[in-house]
Amino acid sequence: MTLSAPLKARAKVREFALSLPGTAEEFPWEEDAVVKVNKKIFVFLGSEGNTESPGISVKLKDEEVHGHAMAVPGAAPTSYGLGRHGWVSVPLTGESAPAEVLCDWVEESYRTIAPKRLVAELDAR
Repeated sequence: MTLSAPLKARAKVREFALSLPGTAEEFPWEEDAVVKVNKKIFVFLGSEGNTESPGISVKLKDEEVHGHAMAVPGAAPTSYGLGRHGWVSVPLTGESAPAEVLCDWVEESYRTIAPKRLVAELDAR
């Protein structure tokens, strides 16, 4: 089976997130995947089986980066009050940011959530 472009982007983001120091994937809501560092979520990946509206959510503290993510068509503050704390939900569509940019946002989210020792380990790579 060939993956669609949005699911390829999701797979690349997932792979990148899991390559960061001290990360683990969990499925707290049945099929919905998250990647955590130090038991804290830094990226919501949604369900791999969601071919209708795949997307990711990341925490972006930098105002410029946050604004860039919010400029993606369909992007919105993450629900459940997370948007107030800098979380952005970005749909993975043909109009979405390239996978490399999505990975940059995942790294930004990781750096916001991860302990300083793990960020230092990432910087030493």
